[in-house]
Amino acid sequence: MAEPDDGIREIPLFPLGNVLFGGGRLPLQIFEPRYLDLVGRCMKSQTGFGVVLIRRGREAHQPGDAPPALFEVGTYARIVDFNQLANGLLGIVCAGGEKFRIRRSWAAEDHLMMAEVDFLPEERPGPVGEEFEGLVDTLRVLVKHPMIQQMQLEVDYDDARSVSCRLAELLPLDAETKQSLLQMQTPRERLVEIRRLIARLRG
Repeated sequence: MAEPDDGIREIPLFPLGNVLFGGGRLPLQIFEPRYLDLVGRCMKSQTGFGVVLIRRGREAHQPGDAPPALFEVGTYARIVDFNQLANGLLGIVCAGGEKFRIRRSWAAEDHLMMAEVDFLPEERPGPVGEEFEGLVDTLRVLVKHPMIQQMQLEVDYDDARSVSCRLAELLPLDAETKQSLLQMQTPRERLVEIRRLIARLRG
């Protein structure tokens, strides 16, 4: 499992029903043998895996089932914390990193999804701008919620990339809407759409 850099890379995938953004945090409960093995390999080699939204199908498909259909753009994740949960399962926390685009994917012999991917150019940081100051205020309110404080998110309120990703992550939006925000190529484009979505949520 190679770390991302220029060119095509082969990485393991963790198909899910939610979306991870760069700089975000995603807690997961691990119980399937293929994912327990994946976590062990990632921690030993200090590598990560791709988190990608399921387009059709199920997260936990059984051997013999067709693998789920996936969206093309996902986020490379690295394990930053782990512990045994009260229910006896392994709990991990993943941090979102680089975005990638899937060229092709397949199920390995152990039913773990694998993919050849291109890592996408990193979004450039930049000022939020006065026109989006209302979104910064909204984000400050969201981050004060006790459940969100437990996530220990790092937020740069002066950086449009950070503000746009944290809002996309935390707002009560459906997974496919979050996916469309993930796929946007600039923070400004994402902020414009988030402003429209918030206006719609508020009626």
